[in-house]
Amino acid sequence: MSTRREARECSLQMLYAVDNCSSQIESIYDSFYEYFPKGEAYRIFAVNLFKGVCENKQNIDSLIRQYAKNWELERMVVVDRNIIRLATYEIMANPDTPISVIINEAVEISKKYSTKDSSKFVNGILDKLKIIRIQKTSEQREESHFKQI
Repeated sequence: MSTRREARECSLQMLYAVDNCSSQIESIYDSFYEYFPKGEAYRIFAVNLFKGVCENKQNIDSLIRQYAKNWELERMVVVDRNIIRLATYEIMANPDTPISVIINEAVEISKKYSTKDSSKFVNGILDKLKIIRIQKTSEQREESHFKQI
């Protein structure tokens, strides 16, 4: 397993603690420190993903609601909801990571931590969400094109 996947899994576990156990965001780092993947870069990656989701949760949830037709966010399985939040944040915040990698990682993590049908559910929603990055990238290219003229 890649260390980046371990970082994503650690972030998922921290998000689960916040979402399901009402743990305080500030106290999470100390509780999970021993579970962080080895290597400073991967610890930073895990914490940045966790913080990014927490700080942007309202916007992330709004996007998920928009693309999860006929699914209420509150009724989703807690693990699935947080896998989707994590991947949504990464799709939006990490343009250097290919969308296919982010979605594949989310699907594989859902296979490990959730129900047998979760991987299809997670994949379906994230596949719809990827259009946001594609549109954003396209808009940025157009803007940069006009700046050069």
